[in-house]
Amino acid sequence: MKQYSETQIRNIALLGHGGSGKTTLADAILFYGKATERIGKISDSTTVMDFDAEEKKRKTSVSTSVYALEINDSKLNIIDAPGLFDFAAGVSEALAAADSAIITISGKSGLTVGAKQCFEKARALKKSVAVFVGKLDSTHAHFYRVLSALAGQYGAIICPVIVPYIEGEEVKCYINLIENKAYACDGLDIKEMRLPVSAEIDNMRSMLLEAVATTDEALMEKYFAGEEFTTDEIITGLATGVKAGDICPVYSGVQQSGNAVPLMVDNLLKIMPAVADCKYINEDGEEKSFDKNGETAISVFKTIADPFVGKLSYFKVLSGAVKGDARLINSRTGDEERLSKVMYLKAGKQEDTDAIIAGDIGAVAKLGNVLTGDTLSQKGNITAKKPEFPLPNLTVAVYPKAKGDEEKIAGSLMRMAEEDPTIKVYNDKETHELILCALGEQHIDVIVSRLKAKFGAEVVLQAPKIAYRETIRKEVKVQGRHKKQSGGHGQFGDVWIRFEPCDSEELVFQDEVFGGAVPKNFFPAVEKGLKEAATKGVLAGYPMVGLKATLYDGSYHPVDSSEMSFKMAAAIAYKDGIPQASPVLLEPIGTLKVLVPDEMLGDVIGDINKRRGRIIGMNPAENKLQEIVGEVPMAEMSDFSTAMRSITQGTATYTLEPTRYEEVPAMITQKIIEANK
Repeated sequence: MKQYSETQIRNIALLGHGGSGKTTLADAILFYGKATERIGKISDSTTVMDFDAEEKKRKTSVSTSVYALEINDSKLNIIDAPGLFDFAAGVSEALAAADSAIITISGKSGLTVGAKQCFEKARALKKSVAVFVGKLDSTHAHFYRVLSALAGQYGAIICPVIVPYIEGEEVKCYINLIENKAYACDGLDIKEMRLPVSAEIDNMRSMLLEAVATTDEALMEKYFAGEEFTTDEIITGLATGVKAGDICPVYSGVQQSGNAVPLMVDNLLKIMPAVADCKYINEDGEEKSFDKNGETAISVFKTIADPFVGKLSYFKVLSGAVKGDARLINSRTGDEERLSKVMYLKAGKQEDTDAIIAGDIGAVAKLGNVLTGDTLSQKGNITAKKPEFPLPNLTVAVYPKAKGDEEKIAGSLMRMAEEDPTIKVYNDKETHELILCALGEQHIDVIVSRLKAKFGAEVVLQAPKIAYRETIRKEVKVQGRHKKQSGGHGQFGDVWIRFEPCDSEELVFQDEVFGGAVPKNFFPAVEKGLKEAATKGVLAGYPMVGLKATLYDGSYHPVDSSEMSFKMAAAIAYKDGIPQASPVLLEPIGTLKVLVPDEMLGDVIGDINKRRGRIIGMNPAENKLQEIVGEVPMAEMSDFSTAMRSITQGTATYTLEPTRYEEVPAMITQKIIEANK
């Protein structure tokens, strides 16, 4: 591939709801650019961008892919992101690399939750945004219904550019509103035809011209004077409006056949900003230009960890030009990294190149301690703002199918967590389980499948154990006496201990012994015996908290008493005394914060109530959302992520943080005790 200048390179992400046709659109663009010989099919697992084995098996995108395409004397980096909510990390990666985005919408499904979320994320990051309404060959597809929904949701920024002319249910041709010309489309074969007479088309063109007029005072005057804009004036006005975020151009077509896709691509290359006109955000929130003459710096936006080929880091050049054998410093670690060779990305393949300039995208293999979001530069003093990834909220416990695989599984999952920032893996010190957190059931299913395919480890998943606690509710006084005679020296220890509730995680030990009833040198043994005993409660074997133990009397034998004897006596006192002190089970309670649309508020509150939750308050939030704040038992939350996905169609987001413990209701206590017998 030849070198392109910063004015010829465009980085465009394809975003949208799952199943809206992003990957097929990418294939259609690649076919138009002569990078492929046909448009692949999702159903046949023949698309270029879905090259991963899991994607071929599931027939859906699960990770971000990039293709560097040469087309019309320009370079177009297509970044195809997954649409399923479980793989939302891909959207964050794509927007970190892209300067603009095309939101794909199915003409049949309409303006879905996923499309709205992608649109708003791209706009929030100040990316230029366009919309492609596709699948217009589907039954009941309706471009103008989608266009109306877009205008209703986002207002005057919505600007139709390539629209279909429809007779009955059939698209007869596509109208390029810029030129005011009609084209018959048969795949990539496009022929100009007579412009149909249509009031609807006239109204669409009026929307376009009005949007263009707002971008320049001279154009506004010309518009109000009733003068016609030239094609160049319209394109310049669109480019200005798109870059400023004041115009969102809307295109239409059919991905699988390629109908009208060339019309869109030709226009996008004229109006979407090249990297020379774009900026990145540094860690201080400042906008910085992609400076080809500056200090060499790259930002890693995606990592692939493969046990066979090693680590592959996808990066965007922030400044300068990065070449093979470059030595750059990681601003996070301070370590120097050597970039052996740099490559362009072509989906599942890479193409070696001598250099990659500022604003362009590439890949490098085997960077040691480099993670997604890291910035590397010559002096280590440049840092780009890290992508924001959604927090994992579905948790499972991972057990090996084969004994002895524990370390291999833990290590493999940690490598996968390096690749995917929405995976969290840790060992729970309380339950001694390996815990995996992810974005949803499909996400976890892919992780387990890759664990087997890539690392040869099979696992069993279970709901994580709950770290219950036990405590007491009243004071008791009890004797613990240990006496044993078996020839020679015997064993004798005798203690009187007062157990009472207190506010402490650890056992609080105190002595009030007078007159030497128990020698002081045995006090540590008594304390040790109590602490060891308190690691298991008397109800279900969970650790005892909120317990104060006071040694206030006892007796000893000058020959038979020993530290072990008094340790045993303390344990006996604990075993006999705690059941008399009204022991109760405690469960962890979490603070839950849910952001949900107004219209779904009641359903979400109802679900929280079913989980023994308590609503503390509600606060209005941005984008017509409400924040619900509540407290819920952690034991009831294992499937909350799945429930929220179902109830709110993926619109709700939430955080859940363990905050304190409180008493378990009696009926539930009995079930827990029975389960732990």
